[in-house]
Amino acid sequence: MKESDPIHKVTIIPRGRALGLVMRLPERDRVSMARDKLEADICVAMGGRMAEKIIFGDEKITTGASSDIQQATNIVRRMVVEWGMSEKLGFLSYADEQDNVFLGHRTSKNSNISEKTSELIDAEVRKIIDAAYKRTYELLKSKEDDLHKIAAALLEYETLTGDEVKTILNGGTISRKQQDVKAEKISFSLDEKQETADLIEKNDQEEKNLDSKSVESENDLPKNVENSAEPNNSEKQEK
Repeated sequence: MKESDPIHKVTIIPRGRALGLVMRLPERDRVSMARDKLEADICVAMGGRMAEKIIFGDEKITTGASSDIQQATNIVRRMVVEWGMSEKLGFLSYADEQDNVFLGHRTSKNSNISEKTSELIDAEVRKIIDAAYKRTYELLKSKEDDLHKIAAALLEYETLTGDEVKTILNGGTISRKQQDVKAEKISFSLDEKQETADLIEKNDQEEKNLDSKSVESENDLPKNVENSAEPNNSEKQEK
């Protein structure tokens, strides 16, 4: 979607809890966002779930879109209650709820919004979400062939740049040297390898600390305790 930020890189290499990643970078500094940009971002967040729905059907959708759902919901709710982008609610701010926090945990919430207004906010949020859901589905359904092309390229190369994505969508093909593909995979796995090495080093250090503490505790034992386990000379003679 042209209103959203352009794609910088796409990968299906797992990173942390994410099974894949789409990185988008803004073309310039941004102080505020227009409504069409926000609506485009909502559709982008829905792209993964829509792809599952179109390719595998409703019965095979997964929990992978949980963070996307949260992101889309947060954007829409702020559009309605903070940024005055709802026709029914108008140019008013409803984000004056105050949280009572104790020791870093929310204990209660004070709200000056009536129950009727709260229902209207929920209805407006649902309206915008449903419109974006329908728009995203229709867009991906009309571009299903392109969806399969991108998926095939990712299965082959695992990582695509933004320019390569554009080439595929414009009907072109991409080719890389085997060396380049290996270098791309290595660059995406360096962080994970470093984290693993740091964890191993930390565990080894903890084991060394435990060993040194156990040795110190043995050396600190009283001599009579150490000798109590062995019979003295008089006992040996009696035997």
